Amino acid sequence: MYFLDALRLIAALAVLAWHWLGVQRFTGVWHGRTGALMPVGHAIGAYGWLGVELFFMISGFVICMSCWGRSAGDFVTSRVIRLFPAYWVGVLLTAAVLYFSPHRWGHDPSRPTVTRVLTNLTMSHAPMGVSDIDPVYWTLWSELRFYVLFGVVVWFGVTYRRVLAFCGVWGFLSLLAPQAHWPLLDIVVQSQFSWYFIGGMVLFLIYRFGQNLLLWGMLGFCWLMAQNRIALIMTVNEYGARERLSWHVAALVVTVCFVVMAATALGAFNWIRWRWVASAGALTYPLYLVHQEIGFEVITWLSRRLSPYPTLAVVLALMLAAAWLIHRFVERPLAPLMKRGLVSSFAAMRRAENPADRVARSVG
Repeated sequence: MYFLDALRLIAALAVLAWHWLGVQRFTGVWHGRTGALMPVGHAIGAYGWLGVELFFMISGFVICMSCWGRSAGDFVTSRVIRLFPAYWVGVLLTAAVLYFSPHRWGHDPSRPTVTRVLTNLTMSHAPMGVSDIDPVYWTLWSELRFYVLFGVVVWFGVTYRRVLAFCGVWGFLSLLAPQAHWPLLDIVVQSQFSWYFIGGMVLFLIYRFGQNLLLWGMLGFCWLMAQNRIALIMTVNEYGARERLSWHVAALVVTVCFVVMAATALGAFNWIRWRWVASAGALTYPLYLVHQEIGFEVITWLSRRLSPYPTLAVVLALMLAAAWLIHRFVERPLAPLMKRGLVSSFAAMRRAENPADRVARSVG
């Protein structure tokens, strides 16, 4: 589905616009407020954080699609080889840039330590109380929690009924979490973002099995809850934007995301067959991983020498080039190697659990 790659790229560019143009908390990056330096760019970028919500919807759709008919081992293998190679490089590259940055010398708490870098490599540093090397990594912890939850369905076998049940149970727990006063429950179900993951899975069911009233009702419920929770998320992002944001604009963008994803599930964009879209989509993840902190460092240096919009264009080109290098020389060579190793590991585990094999080994 080529259009999903295009949507992923749009979501990544939206988040990039939020960090580079929408956020005014880091005035030293542009040596001024982006709202004054680039009024139009800032007005658009101020709502770019909603690209994360679109990412989560796409993730729900794609994970459900890619796991159909696969084993739990296949699921784990696909997620590991998809996420970790580029992530490891992103962590190490960002840490190196921050460590040697002339702006980080002294006792700057953002300057990475060895233990912080090593813990970040696990992608599970957040529950350990270790801060992100790059702030964008918080979304990866949300993705991991979704994978663990959906892994239960994969373990029993992905079917239409089980996915529906999973969506219903997750949605019900997401309703309870805000009032339960049990932090662990909200950490697990992610009541602020769960509606996007659930909506994406429901849309995949529409794509695979066709539409019906039940699925549209569930999708509509996800949209209603998403527009409710967006006010809380928006309040958090107002701190970064240093201004009041419009709930109406945010709700409209969320609605557009649901509508576009629904049109995708109904096949409205199946006519798109441009190979370059898939190639551009492959750059989305590495671009997402390296754009913020490294981008800030380049902008800080370059914006003293160029006007704002040319600076933006040059930095975007550099980040896209870095993303291509990571994809070409890290993801593509490492993914097959890791896949063979993990497939072999799960095969060894299955052999060890086979009674006949255990008897043969004991006799031998």
